[in-house]
Amino acid sequence: MDRAQKAQELDMLNGIFSSEGDAPTEGIVVAHYAGLTVAQMTELRRNSREMGVTVKVTKNTLAKRALSGSQFEGISGLFAGPTCLVYSNDPVATAKAAQEFAEKNEKFVVLGGALGAVVLDAKGVEALSKMPSLDELRGKIVGLIQAPATKIAGVVSAPAGQLARVVGAYAAKDA
Repeated sequence: MDRAQKAQELDMLNGIFSSEGDAPTEGIVVAHYAGLTVAQMTELRRNSREMGVTVKVTKNTLAKRALSGSQFEGISGLFAGPTCLVYSNDPVATAKAAQEFAEKNEKFVVLGGALGAVVLDAKGVEALSKMPSLDELRGKIVGLIQAPATKIAGVVSAPAGQLARVVGAYAAKDA
């Protein structure tokens, strides 16, 4: 990499680690990827993209420089050896994407990560991956909000249905 490319890469990393912007990064996972084939890395990127997560391989020195002064500064010690970043604005999706791939490929080793300013070890990333995602939580909330309305409609319509059955029974009895 020449100086211009390094400067461009540093600007891009500063954007990732910045807490500003339209969709700031909320969760980052750092992992070793040594020994993975190109096909496996492509699979990781494709599966992650479907979850709204980005995978980026970068130089450790540039990543450490970009981390300096950011909210994710605590994870700079994880950048040793062949590392990659897995990041997005949904920390649970980030952890799930990394953890699911790590379970399928033993050469992909999750080192740790960060949830905002909170530094996570590998066990913390694994625990975070088992939580429901933001979309799942939204679905549950909508279901909880709709459930009482459905029950109220059932309770209100039940007496009318019972009354109709009673009237129908009396009509059948008289006939």
